[in-house]
Amino acid sequence: MPSLPPPFIFLLLLLLFSSSAASSSAPAAEQRALLALKSSVVSDSSSSLSPWTPPSPANSTAHCSWPFVSCDPLRHRVTSLDLSSLNLSSPFPPSLSLLPHLAFLNLSNNLFDGSLPSSFFAALPSLHTLDLYNNNLSGPLPPAPLPSRLRHLHLGGNFFSGPIPVGYSLCDSLEYLALSGNELTGTIPPQLGNLSRLRELYVGYYNVFDGGLPPELGNLSELVRLDAASCGLSGEIPPELGKLKKLDTLFLQVNLFSGGLTPELGTLQSLKSMDLSNNLLTGEIPASFADLKNLTLLNLFRNRLYGSIPEFIGELPQLEVIQLWENNFTGNIPANLGSNGNLQLLDVSSNKLNGVLPPDLCEGNQLHTLITLGNFFFGPIPESLGKCWSLSRLRMGDNFFNGSIPTGLFGLPMLTQVELQDNYLEGEFVVGDSAATNLGQINLSNNRMSGPLPAAIGNFSGVQKLLLNGNRFSGRIPPEIGLLQQLSKMDFSNNEFSGEITPEISQCKTLTFVDLSRNNFSGEIPNDITTMRILNYLNLSRNHLDGSIPASIASMQSLTSVDFSYNNLSGLVPGTGQFSYFNSTSFLGNPDLCGPYLGPCSDASTNGINKLHGKGHLSSSVKLLLVIGLLLCSIMFAIAAIIKARSLKKASNARAWKLTAFQRLDFTSDDLLDCLKEDNIIGKGGAGIVYKGVMPNGDLVAVKRLAAMSRGSSHDHGFNAEIQTLGKIRHRHIVRLLGFCSNHETNLLVYEYMPNGSLGEVLHGKKGGHLLWETRYKIALEAAKGLCYLHHDCSPLIVHRDVKSNNILLDSNLEAHVADFGLAKFLQDSGASECMSVVAGSYGYIAPEYAYTLKVDEKSDVYSFGVVLLELVSGRRPVGEFGDGVDIVQWVRKTTGWNKDEVHKILDQRLSSVPIQEVTHVFYVALLCVEEQAVERPTMREVVQMLAERPNPIVTIGSSPPQASTTTEHPTITHQSPPPDLLSS
Repeated sequence: MPSLPPPFIFLLLLLLFSSSAASSSAPAAEQRALLALKSSVVSDSSSSLSPWTPPSPANSTAHCSWPFVSCDPLRHRVTSLDLSSLNLSSPFPPSLSLLPHLAFLNLSNNLFDGSLPSSFFAALPSLHTLDLYNNNLSGPLPPAPLPSRLRHLHLGGNFFSGPIPVGYSLCDSLEYLALSGNELTGTIPPQLGNLSRLRELYVGYYNVFDGGLPPELGNLSELVRLDAASCGLSGEIPPELGKLKKLDTLFLQVNLFSGGLTPELGTLQSLKSMDLSNNLLTGEIPASFADLKNLTLLNLFRNRLYGSIPEFIGELPQLEVIQLWENNFTGNIPANLGSNGNLQLLDVSSNKLNGVLPPDLCEGNQLHTLITLGNFFFGPIPESLGKCWSLSRLRMGDNFFNGSIPTGLFGLPMLTQVELQDNYLEGEFVVGDSAATNLGQINLSNNRMSGPLPAAIGNFSGVQKLLLNGNRFSGRIPPEIGLLQQLSKMDFSNNEFSGEITPEISQCKTLTFVDLSRNNFSGEIPNDITTMRILNYLNLSRNHLDGSIPASIASMQSLTSVDFSYNNLSGLVPGTGQFSYFNSTSFLGNPDLCGPYLGPCSDASTNGINKLHGKGHLSSSVKLLLVIGLLLCSIMFAIAAIIKARSLKKASNARAWKLTAFQRLDFTSDDLLDCLKEDNIIGKGGAGIVYKGVMPNGDLVAVKRLAAMSRGSSHDHGFNAEIQTLGKIRHRHIVRLLGFCSNHETNLLVYEYMPNGSLGEVLHGKKGGHLLWETRYKIALEAAKGLCYLHHDCSPLIVHRDVKSNNILLDSNLEAHVADFGLAKFLQDSGASECMSVVAGSYGYIAPEYAYTLKVDEKSDVYSFGVVLLELVSGRRPVGEFGDGVDIVQWVRKTTGWNKDEVHKILDQRLSSVPIQEVTHVFYVALLCVEEQAVERPTMREVVQMLAERPNPIVTIGSSPPQASTTTEHPTITHQSPPPDLLSS
């Protein structure tokens, strides 16, 4: 073989050297890109990236062994990067564009913000999976073209805005596309129907699109899941969707779809879940739906559907959940519904249904929720429900049911709620050998039940509300009633109970409401009643009680309303303590009562009182006790003075301040301490004082100085809760915690400054009239998004516990930010309640079950947010404007009758004109939020969805109620427009 000439050998060696150098320099460049990514991270609370350290220059492939990184084993090029759920906070790292061989990138469930570079996709041509779900990214979606190999694209749960790029439809390889949970606008591109391999499409939730659902989506022959819920779609549901033969999930709820139910949907024989609820759909259920043999979930509630429920609904073999409430359905429920043995939830409330209930609703012992409220059902309640071991919620009030309650019903082990009020039920209250210990509410009011209460009623250890009013129960209340330690509301009014009032009632320490009026009770009012420290309503009127009213009731500071009228009571009614707040009508109908409200007392009336107070001089023993008390006080004062003197000597050791930052800060602890001046105070709360601070670089901050902790105290005034919570959170509508400063005695929290203060200060201050409806609606939606993030997207989930208008702060653009987590508690599992040691929150905002039972979950925050919505609609404060013991929720209930169409009666008169549809909509959401039963309230995610579905503002009304009009149009009341929002002036 002839040898190569020397020049050729030199060239060959040069090429080999160049290739080797290139292959070694590329991994080194990617290593530097990863280190640049790490350095850009502002917060890494778990130190997840700490192993990413610069290796020796000779080790250019060390990054391939770093956690979360995978490389090509031959060329050592980065092919996979999975940083999901690490709670990283950073602007979106541009260094990712320097990883050209990256095929898999997952940054989901972090706190990355900023926008994506326009060249992002072009720099990553090998990408087949991109998951950026649940971050704080904003700006437009990155433009097309998408990488040619891309199969999975998830950009949901961010703040992307603008339209969906039409060019996304050119990516033939795409199988998964999720753009939901952003702020996208425009129309859904019809060209997306060209994605022939697409299996899952998610475009709903928080996006607000124009127009309807493109018919071209019917060309997506491989589509399995289509979710376009809550994104403002209108028009009719396109019949072309009937071509999606592989579709198993169709979610179009919370939109503005109109017209009839599309019959072509009945050809979707693979369909398992269909939710068309919360739309404007009309007409009857199509006969073609009988072919949906695989359907497990059918949600059609909150539409305008009518006609009968077809018999074939009861024959669908896989049906588990059917919700048809708030429509206009008539006729009977299909007789064989439930016979498939799979039915779990049935809700047909608020229709016009009649007839008897099917006997086999719980055939397979899967049924956990049965709701038939507000219909015309009659006949007996099926006896089979008494053996339905899976049943948890039974709500059948406001019908015409008769007969007795099924045997065994109150012994079902999973039962938590029974509502059978406003029917024609008869017979006795029968409790079997075992009682449902999880049962929280029993409502049998306004029926025809009779007989005595069984002693076994004390076995309902978990019951919180026991409502038996409006029946014919008789006999004495059994003493076992005192075993109900969770009971908060007891209404036995308008029955035939007799004998003395059972003193064991006072053992129910969580009672806040007791109504025993309109019975046949006799004897005296038990003195033990004064031991009920949180009782606020007591009604004993229209009985046969005698004796005097216990004077010690004056010390029951929680008691705000009493009624002793129309009894045989006698003696002096005290005029001090709580008696000074009671209405005079509370004592009418007792001829022998006297006092401040009822005229002067006769000698006979006051004789007993004089005996009690006849001793006018202090005995020697009392004097001795007073002297000893004064001596002890002096000794305690001296000890306190010594301790104080010693603590002052140690103060210098506690003055060393340490500043901990959650992001880069351009100031020091000394700069913060300079702000703590009287002139800088901008707010005071239960946990401390808030100061406005101007930093040397001109930045404004809010410094919250928490009250100093005493040594050994277990209460840190919310400091630990705020640090653990806010330090990890970066969300557009949650106030940002910049850092904290501590010297072991005092803690300072440093927040971003909100120049417009709190919503409460603005709304209820002199500038409240300038807060236009448009701004109020925007604030409501933004605050809801902040709370929704805490409840559903944080890990662990967070309950605020002190939601109120003063804890919603407004920036310079009047954008809302949820603040003050001093009372925040974590919930490890969604839906789990946590029992608190003290009642936290603010009066007027506290959910009923929270104040009584100290059990808190996300629904407690939902109630408080509902109060904020009522403030925005009415302009009223939550308490203090409606009389003693009446809050805004009670006032609204009384004024509007809980009817959303009566909203004009409570509308803020400072608003000149408002869109009636929007005001009614917000008021309706508020009513849902302040439902007395926590389980009936929506989640914050549902609240955001409802508020995001903003009605078209066609008709406006003023603050006055509409006047009569001769036309069919709604009247329009026009006033001179107020000045624009000038809240920063």
